[in-house]
Amino acid sequence: MKITLSRPEARRIALATQGFARKRPKGRIDARHFDRLFSQVKVVQLDSVNVAVRTHYMPAFSRLGAYPLKRLDQYAYAKRRLFEGWGHMASLMPVERYPLMRHRMDEANPWPSLRNLIEEERAFIETVYEQVAERGPLTVSDLREPGHASGAWWGRSKGKIALEWLFQTGRLAASRRGNFVRLYDLTKRVIPPDILDLRKPPRQDAQRELLKLSAQALGVATLSDVADYHRIKAQEARPRLLELVESGELIEASVEGWQQQAYLHRNAKLPRRLEASALLSPFDSLIWFRERTERLFQFVYRIEIYVPKSRRQYGYYVYPFLLGDELVARVDLKSDRTGGALIARAAYVEQGRDAAEVSAALAVELESMAAWLGLRHVSVEERGDLALPLRAAIQASAS
Repeated sequence: MKITLSRPEARRIALATQGFARKRPKGRIDARHFDRLFSQVKVVQLDSVNVAVRTHYMPAFSRLGAYPLKRLDQYAYAKRRLFEGWGHMASLMPVERYPLMRHRMDEANPWPSLRNLIEEERAFIETVYEQVAERGPLTVSDLREPGHASGAWWGRSKGKIALEWLFQTGRLAASRRGNFVRLYDLTKRVIPPDILDLRKPPRQDAQRELLKLSAQALGVATLSDVADYHRIKAQEARPRLLELVESGELIEASVEGWQQQAYLHRNAKLPRRLEASALLSPFDSLIWFRERTERLFQFVYRIEIYVPKSRRQYGYYVYPFLLGDELVARVDLKSDRTGGALIARAAYVEQGRDAAEVSAALAVELESMAAWLGLRHVSVEERGDLALPLRAAIQASAS
């Protein structure tokens, strides 16, 4: 029997599985909280843009509240609880998942624009590997011949391409040091030996397990949603998904307004209501698949980093704002670290929302985010239909 869900029910299931049904803890955020976070979201995307804060720090803040940024770094790298890999784009994942990603490393292919260059530079790549083995961990600049960035190398130096290819194929692994600088080292010196000793599952078994994890993280989802979560091609995901239905892991469902077949994870919970309030990074797993975001929240969202300034609709780096179980506003944020301000360069309320109610809740989140980042105050510029109410809410809070 197929289950039927309304759109609000699907939203609440999705939010609960992504960690938004619980109230934020009031005490110290520690490894136990990060364990729970990654058991819920499974994967956190990395990105180099640092306009307000680097994106991989935001999912924990959105769900848990303020914590020392270094504590997540320590959890990920010093304690080796996470590893960097190609999960959903460049990502942090629990280290126990490393064997499931091995088939991707074994089957790695360079981008077409770099294939010939990598073939031509195999001897150089081996010398880079030998340097890391002898002297690692290393950054690109630590190489004896790092090379210079050029258009022919996709804007990267020869040394960077070599290190990235060795990383992509699993011969090297990565950690980080200050200022988001990636360190490359031999995999056996980064990934714990008990993890490396685990059997590498066959490709289809690994894909099935990754799809199962994706379905757990999504709660209710279409084939395209589940496939996108760990970036598996839909045609490869389809037979594995049907196997999960046959095993009872997934239950067929229909969702109000969704044209595609939906699948409900058997352990998904449907809260009666949610009282979430959170700013979301553009690369948060709740919203990174924009088609799903529109289906769940009726919220059209596109990141405009690569759009010329004159053609941007909402701003350069826009954070959607979650209130209750809906996305009610969006705000373009920037950290002015010299001036000590979190700047809302633009703020917009969704149609039909109460601007006063939304701005009051958003002001609380912005002030919390500013304090978390060590910034002294929130500054609201004039762009957007929520800007003036938001500025008034910030001023009222400060008085």
